[in-house]
Amino acid sequence: MRILCTNDDGIHAPGIKVIEEIARKISDDVWVVAPELDQSGVSHSLSLNDPMRLREIGERHFAVRGTPTDCVIMGSRFILKDKKPDIVLSGVNRGRNVAEDVVYSGTIAGALEGTILGLPSFALSQEFSLETRSKPLWDTALKFGPGIIKDVMKLGVPKDTVINVNFPACMPDEVKGIVVTRQGKRNLGFLRVDERRDGRGNPYYWIGFEKLAMADVPGEGTDLEALGRNYVSVTPLRLDRTDEAFSQKLRGVLK
Repeated sequence: MRILCTNDDGIHAPGIKVIEEIARKISDDVWVVAPELDQSGVSHSLSLNDPMRLREIGERHFAVRGTPTDCVIMGSRFILKDKKPDIVLSGVNRGRNVAEDVVYSGTIAGALEGTILGLPSFALSQEFSLETRSKPLWDTALKFGPGIIKDVMKLGVPKDTVINVNFPACMPDEVKGIVVTRQGKRNLGFLRVDERRDGRGNPYYWIGFEKLAMADVPGEGTDLEALGRNYVSVTPLRLDRTDEAFSQKLRGVLK
């Protein structure tokens, strides 16, 4: 089995070493193609107006001056074009990708691009707490990641579906289990704009997150609830975002 690994934190991020180690517990044919620079939050952006630069930094290790989407395309359609990968692993992200995160996440986008290309694809993310922010508990992802991927692959990943896996911010022996979840939702006030001034007094801005969002009571059966209870969350996400229920109503008025 040939595995293509990518991420959005960059080719030198600790999480890319973790995803490679997870991949090597499944296969010895592992390739890493990841962004040269941090691409967190770029979502599914594609480089169309700027050229991409490709740099080989080691055996089967490549850095792309581009997005996670670019990396999966370059990896599967250019670097591995003679024998395409059988599976795409994106991560392990430093921080969880749940609820609305899946819209913004470059980690999710890397896996989504693999799915678009017809490859079974997984996004893996390691949650951190205030105490573990500077040093996420990667051992949790290392322990549970390989087994989850193997089990899902035995079952078979449906076409147009990506598997989003999130590991809780606790030690491996504190994990209570693995649950299949649905995408959660935070309140609408979790985003904020932080205005600051540079040395010349000119304004500049950071997009941030309100702590109050973390105080929400997550919905039962959601990815947010699972992590809050120290469970590994596995959420199948579909490419087709059509609202079928509302489509039926629209057909009654748009004729």
